[in-house]
Amino acid sequence: MAALVSSVLFASASIGASPRPSAPSAGDPARAPVIGRGARDAVKDRYIVVFKKGAAAHDVSRALGTVKSAGGRVHFTYTRALRGFAATLSASAVTRLTLDRRVAYVQADQRVRIVGDQANPPSWGLDRVDQRNLPLNSNYHYDFTGSGVKAYIIDTGLDLDHSDYGGRAINGYDAIDGGNADDCNGHGSHVAGTVGGNQYGVAKGVTLVAVRVLDCQGSGTNSQVIAGIDWVTGNHTAGQPAVANMSLGGSANSALDQAVRNSIADGVSYSLAAGNDNANACNSSPARTAEGITVGATTSSDARASYSNYGTCLDIFAPGSSITSAWLNNGTNTISGTSMATPHVAGAAALYLQSNPSATPQQVRDQLVNTATVGVVTSAGSGSPNRLLYTLGGSSPPPPPPPTGCGLAESYSGSLSGTGDADLHPNGTYFYSPRTGIHRGCLRGPASGADFDLALYRWNGFGWTRVAVSESASSSEDISYSGSVGYYYWRVYSYSGSGSYTFGMTRP
Repeated sequence: MAALVSSVLFASASIGASPRPSAPSAGDPARAPVIGRGARDAVKDRYIVVFKKGAAAHDVSRALGTVKSAGGRVHFTYTRALRGFAATLSASAVTRLTLDRRVAYVQADQRVRIVGDQANPPSWGLDRVDQRNLPLNSNYHYDFTGSGVKAYIIDTGLDLDHSDYGGRAINGYDAIDGGNADDCNGHGSHVAGTVGGNQYGVAKGVTLVAVRVLDCQGSGTNSQVIAGIDWVTGNHTAGQPAVANMSLGGSANSALDQAVRNSIADGVSYSLAAGNDNANACNSSPARTAEGITVGATTSSDARASYSNYGTCLDIFAPGSSITSAWLNNGTNTISGTSMATPHVAGAAALYLQSNPSATPQQVRDQLVNTATVGVVTSAGSGSPNRLLYTLGGSSPPPPPPPTGCGLAESYSGSLSGTGDADLHPNGTYFYSPRTGIHRGCLRGPASGADFDLALYRWNGFGWTRVAVSESASSSEDISYSGSVGYYYWRVYSYSGSGSYTFGMTRP
């Protein structure tokens, strides 16, 4: 994607600027890492086990047998957005799984939450997104309705019988108690109303699909959210134009990011809330997932909302403060947050997909970002793109793919001979980064007949740890990683097929 992939920070030994530590020749870690065991909001003894691409069903079954024989409890099994499972595990069971050569990593499960809850005056968001500049003109104009597009609302569920949905809301999946995806919080209903309500919605003809992953208090776990994403990925059919809205978030979580990436690779465009911590969105999941469209919030004066996260992981801003939409019991509510900004973008994506039903998630993202209003957001925040959602960007064909090499500062080329072949960069070796900052990598390989992937490794004082990875079903991969001082190398490798590639990178 043009927006770059962000991956979770792995714990590693601190490396000072001077003297530099010695680093051995590059190589893969011998065992799977355990990520986030001591992270904020980690759920005691609950883990998400993610298998490497190419792992067979019997590999997963064998690992599940290991878990059960050790007294573990399996909560979810993932087959679409991820290959893996979520379980309650003892420390010894975790250790055994890290030694399984088919396990990519073990991720501690964490709590996630909705990201918007301030009550305020009436809404203005629809009025703003169809015009370039203030003042508002008391009108929302739209050329399309999103008819024929599915919008998956991954949230607290929906008030399925709400009149504002016009009979277009359907029950999808409930990861909380396995029942009906009815909303008992209100947040999901509000989000859905902004995506596609008759009165409050951007896309007034879209089909709204309830995917309940948060409880009545607006809380859940990453394993539950991933179960919802896994269901969405399986429910989505090839060629069906679809968007998903995730107005939720939590601490950085590699498994959640990977699930979102894989669902996007299946053809679903994801709108992701940047978060409400007035902090760098690159430190939150799924906000930092670059293949999605990460959304910050603005006020009615076009200022970045004081709570809105910011930074290079954002793609766009949209109205988020004082937004009125649907609520429980066929009611309405006016609340604020990046949760409220994000569904404006999901609705806009649905409008574009109605007129361009074969557009890829990359093309949808590029269309919304490239046609956004530039330079009107005040106090956008360090590193943030100054782009405000504009829904009348036209029904033009999808923009062309990004240029070869992606325009990054350093460019390399090479070829891979077949499955398992790999190159290291820059130029076959590692490099030293003397400062903290963002590492960016961009891989462009064969357009068909091959699947090349990209990973970034960091020396932790004892060995090399993979800290970021992008493994889509194509040979176009992008990574953005916020790293500390230390030694790094990039690895380009073939999952299948052969051919030439270009690789670009920038250092902090």
